Amino acid sequence: MTKESVFTMKLEPELRADFMAEAQAAHRPASQVVRDLMREFVQRQREAREYDAFLSSKVEAGRASMVAGTGHLNEEVESIFAARRAELTNQT
Repeated sequence: MTKESVFTMKLEPELRADFMAEAQAAHRPASQVVRDLMREFVQRQREAREYDAFLSSKVEAGRASMVAGTGHLNEEVESIFAARRAELTNQT
C-alpha cells in the first residue's frame, strides 16, 4: 500500500515515550502500530454502525408487526419458549 499522507498529532511527552518504548519492545515501528490501531478503530466503527442499522431495522419490523396486529406480546413469547424448553428437557 502506497503511503501518501502524513499524519501529525500532539501528545503528552509521557504518552509518547511510553508508546515508543512499547512499540520498540514489540519490535515494531511505531508508525506500523499506529496504522494497525487506526485500521482496528475504523473496522470497529463500521461494525458498530452496521449493528445499529441491523438493530434499528429489527425494532422497526417489530413495531410494524405490532401495529399490523401480527406481533406477539412478550408474555406470549415467554410462554411459548418456556413450553419448548420444558419439552426439550423432558426428551433427554
